[in-house]
Amino acid sequence: MARVELKGVNKSFGKVHVIHDIDLQINDGEFVVFVGPSGCGKSTLLRLIAGLENLSSGEIHIADRAVMDLPPSKRGIAMVFQSYALYPHMTVFHNMAFSLELQGFSKAEIRERVESAATILQMQHLLDRRPAALSGGQRQRVAIGRAIVRNPDVFLFDEPLSNLDAALRHETRVEIAKLHNQLGATTIYVTHDQVEAMTLADKIVVLKDGEVMQVGSPLELFDSPANEFVAGFLGSPKMNFFDGKLISREGDTAQFEGEGIHVGGVRLVSIEKNSGDNARLGVRPQHMWLDPEGPLRGTVTLVERLGTETVLELVTDKQTNFRYAVPEHLDIAIGDQTAFNFDANMANLF
Repeated sequence: MARVELKGVNKSFGKVHVIHDIDLQINDGEFVVFVGPSGCGKSTLLRLIAGLENLSSGEIHIADRAVMDLPPSKRGIAMVFQSYALYPHMTVFHNMAFSLELQGFSKAEIRERVESAATILQMQHLLDRRPAALSGGQRQRVAIGRAIVRNPDVFLFDEPLSNLDAALRHETRVEIAKLHNQLGATTIYVTHDQVEAMTLADKIVVLKDGEVMQVGSPLELFDSPANEFVAGFLGSPKMNFFDGKLISREGDTAQFEGEGIHVGGVRLVSIEKNSGDNARLGVRPQHMWLDPEGPLRGTVTLVERLGTETVLELVTDKQTNFRYAVPEHLDIAIGDQTAFNFDANMANLF
């Protein structure tokens, strides 16, 4: 079983504590994405699993064996970096075969493994080329192929799409998803891009300042965020937040008042210590609709016509910025004043 388990994992660089007591279980065959802003510790956590950094404390188990004292080559992992790191003087075939040659595999088995990986990645026609003759997307596929031929227990991806343009990012993301479905291997993928996280992951681990904020499926995190950070980080456009007061509470729901809004039955997510009755209402741009009698009013400051959807940026009388997103084309312009209603059942109160 290629399960990965982290128990009380900590990492410090000198006096700087960057990974804080993380417990995490990644099941056999899962595609797990570590996501968070720059500096949250996601790449450091991946490097700890890979053995490229030493633990300060805690345990890491891969395929039911402790690997803390094992070098990367003995951990049953293969890693794909943001940088392709290909040998420029070698052909694609030899770039993919090189690690197998060092391990002493026979020429027949090396050829079989390389050609099998090339078929999976649809790059059989590239095997005789050198990296200089490849596009960025093709180079990244070679780097992925180099990982596949090792037949690892666990694939580790460290922001592999960051160097690609938007179109290639989408194409390569689709290829990685198909690859996982074909191979069924346990995969850990690091990104700061929440769209990549939402579209690729079976399970998302949201990190902030070296701590796990929430673990769950993409839709669990989107619909039921554990805190304001997760709610604001996942989703595009990001969730809107409106300051106000907690009027009353009944179990897991509450009434909110602020920005001209008075609404009940809102899911109460978290109550911070010493917050008093201060609260923030979170409403996703997709959960709003135009309503002349709606309680939420704003002046349009920007219109983004994206073809697949229209996104409005607005500001309330109290200078709170918020967004509205809808698939339709809207006849609306900057400076227009408009009003909205929203689904209280889909809102969150922090």
